[in-house]
Amino acid sequence: ADFADGISDSAAGRRLTQSLQGWGAFRRFKNQVYQHHPELISAWHALRDVRAQRRAVEWLLDQGLIDDSAAQQFATDHPDPGLP
Repeated sequence: ADFADGISDSAAGRRLTQSLQGWGAFRRFKNQVYQHHPELISAWHALRDVRAQRRAVEWLLDQGLIDDSAAQQFATDHPDPGLP
């Protein structure tokens, strides 16, 4: 939802937001991006990847494998990428 809300093309954002409704939402979202908005693929991958990395760091923190300062530093060093 953050990706769809954050892109500058409001029509594409609306279509992506609509694709996220109900069962099979992620498949529909990916189909919209890959088939109808290929110019957004690299931006989607960048956001997806940084968010996955942050979730991994949060898991490490939850498991006690890193401390709060390391987790916060990672988040600071890896902000969300700018969206087109």
